[in-house]
Amino acid sequence: MIEAGISAVVAVLAGAAALTNRMHTRISEVDRRVDGVELLVVRDYITKEEYVASMAELKEQMIRIENKLDTFIQTYPRR
Repeated sequence: MIEAGISAVVAVLAGAAALTNRMHTRISEVDRRVDGVELLVVRDYITKEEYVASMAELKEQMIRIENKLDTFIQTYPRR
């Protein structure tokens, strides 16, 4: 009877250890995936100041193009 009880306890402990190991593996996998997402977010992220600066540059470029078009239209020969 004692041998059966010891076998049952060992089996329960082994099952608990296997379950704990499996949960730890899954938690580690989720942690690794979250780290990957964080790296992607940081890689693609720009600050507000960088955004404002690039939009200002784009606006200046568009104004220069608009001025060139205005000059072209004014000098274009009319029929």
